[in-house]
Amino acid sequence: MDKLTFRKASKNDAIVIADYLFLAMEEIVYEFIGEKNTQKAKDFLVQFTSQSDNQYSYQNCWLAEFENEIIGCACLYNGADLLKLRQPVVAFVQNKYNANFNPELETQAGEIYLDCISVHPKTQGKGFGSQFLNFLTNHYVSQQNKTIGLLVDDDNPKAKKLYLNLGFKSAGKKTLVGKSLEHLQIK
Repeated sequence: MDKLTFRKASKNDAIVIADYLFLAMEEIVYEFIGEKNTQKAKDFLVQFTSQSDNQYSYQNCWLAEFENEIIGCACLYNGADLLKLRQPVVAFVQNKYNANFNPELETQAGEIYLDCISVHPKTQGKGFGSQFLNFLTNHYVSQQNKTIGLLVDDDNPKAKKLYLNLGFKSAGKKTLVGKSLEHLQIK
């Protein structure tokens, strides 16, 4: 059996990155574009995953591969860079969909923010998500002495349990697009 491997994404991975980001943040993307339209949501994500210098850029993504197939994606960036990385996304949404769009700050300086992580539905429940998170915490926390932060929805108790079992601790609550979420960190 092949083992799970990890690599930084490239621009050529933009479409697959968008598909995985959509798995992780479907409802949030619908909020961004103002309608529940899967194709428009994925097109919105591809636009940003294929570009540099924004929060969803391929530059901020890691991919997990198993048996020569991409089975997961994680998008993370320095929390101190949120406003700079978010600016192109906000400007696009304001110009095309919602002039009043101004999402809350979901992270801050002092943490590497795990914006989203997802694994292919056919691989869920097989430990790949845990392996991916272990890789990321080893890379950032153990090797670089950084803190990883993320937001988890109270409506997703399985994800919250996974994060807590891997050593994440509560750091309070945050709000994103009007929804209250728990802020977890691992140091």
